[in-house]
Amino acid sequence: MALQRGLYNKTQQKPVVAKVDLATSFFKRLKGLLGTNSLEEDRGLFLSPCKSIHMFGMKYAIDAVFLNKDLKVVELLEDIQPGAVSGHYPDALSCLELAQGTIKRVNLEIDDQLCWSDEA
Repeated sequence: MALQRGLYNKTQQKPVVAKVDLATSFFKRLKGLLGTNSLEEDRGLFLSPCKSIHMFGMKYAIDAVFLNKDLKVVELLEDIQPGAVSGHYPDALSCLELAQGTIKRVNLEIDDQLCWSDEA
């Protein structure tokens, strides 16, 4: 996965995550974080398009942020455990997978407006 820029919370005027990998092809979305043992605190995986996720085959829990086409937060899921399946979020266009505890640590909220850090 190609390393991309970070994501910034315009609503709260603070960074969310410093380094984001993009998963925008079918196979990159299918693989996701499978085969990894952890997700570093300053890293994320941006899946697009994406309206739901599953944790089949995962070895660790994560947080997930579902975003609409404008990168506005439409749903937050904390501490999704291996084997779990998220709901389906029709308003979502993408999902940002983050290290467990990130949502709470950066105080993300529904309706927060995110942007790529170089657009902040």
